[in-house]
Amino acid sequence: MAAVLRRACSGVSSRVSSLSYSQQRVLNTGGPRRSVFQMVCSVLEICRSFLPRRRTLPLLLVTGGGYLGYQHYKGRGQPEEGAPPRTASPTQVALYHSFPTRLLSRAWGRLNGVELPTWLRKPVYSLYIWTFGVNMQEAAVEDLHHYRNLGEFFRRQLKPAVRPLCASSCLISPADGRILHFGRVQNSQVEQVKGVTYSLEHFLGPQRGRSQDASRSFQDLLLSSPQNDLFHVVVYLAPGDYHCFHSPTDWRVELRRHFPGSLMSVNPGVARLVKELFCLNERVALSGQWQHGFFSLTAVGATNVGSIRVYFDQDLQTNAPRYSKGSFHDRSYVALDDQVLKAADEGGVASGEGVVLQRGAAVGEFNLGSTIVLLFEAPKDFSFDLQPGQRIRVGEGLGSL
Repeated sequence: MAAVLRRACSGVSSRVSSLSYSQQRVLNTGGPRRSVFQMVCSVLEICRSFLPRRRTLPLLLVTGGGYLGYQHYKGRGQPEEGAPPRTASPTQVALYHSFPTRLLSRAWGRLNGVELPTWLRKPVYSLYIWTFGVNMQEAAVEDLHHYRNLGEFFRRQLKPAVRPLCASSCLISPADGRILHFGRVQNSQVEQVKGVTYSLEHFLGPQRGRSQDASRSFQDLLLSSPQNDLFHVVVYLAPGDYHCFHSPTDWRVELRRHFPGSLMSVNPGVARLVKELFCLNERVALSGQWQHGFFSLTAVGATNVGSIRVYFDQDLQTNAPRYSKGSFHDRSYVALDDQVLKAADEGGVASGEGVVLQRGAAVGEFNLGSTIVLLFEAPKDFSFDLQPGQRIRVGEGLGSL
């Protein structure tokens, strides 16, 4: 301790000796009879010499830049009444698109498969539970040591009774999450969030086997009756949510269409900025028929969510290292082979006309949180029983006739 004090004193002495003649004069003059005011001034003069020299220009730049940034942020959060929402420019989207999100997602997938030592599992999973608010009391296995790696923990199964199915609704939520948007499809445009749309045709791709009447819109080509409308609902799954998705109704899956693409974040904040985000990202669209006509369920990938699994389709491989931009890969379930028949036992009943899924049946899973988009035909008097932004769980009603 004495050595430390000596070094500190020698440092102060060297600084004092390096002061200018005028500063030392202020310190040494006046003797014991100088006033308190002079002593304070002397001390302040010495302390000022220890401070770095002020640089006015950098200070102005930092302060001004911070102020302008705040004003820009404030303006984005409070758009003018009736003005369209501000979205990212094509250059900004292209820059974001250039990030190696697919490579990062594959690396994350490999990390999820690494088996953790038993002593490390509880601290790692507990941190994740605390960060994202995971409710482990609903898990079929609450013991954290049971999950060998992060992938098993993310895909944990729930207790049978924690997700009852709503009996009064013809359509139930396919996943745990938050309602981003819902409503009728207008002019073949779908809203991913309020005021930000994407093309229905771009999202689903061309519909083969349907009428190609050029006088009818793409939306009308999907409808089996002029008495029906096309509706949509978007459910966002956060990282802390249950990661499996289920069948929202009794329906028949006829086609799986896989769109390779980007893996940008589908966080609501990003969805408000990037127009046609759901069309740019990798996704797996299941389409077919339910009691009122056309029905589709699309699982949209996201950053760190390159892995999308459909239980009855073992051939599906997502987040491949190479893909052709704008391409898609179809798999028809109408002409079923032995492999699909065997796999369908896990998630549905296979028939000559497709894979029949029962209401509430498990369909697939994400590696982490992402988004489910439902597009379906229904009578015009169908009404949603939802609020934008509300929390929802598997089995809860979405709407009724």
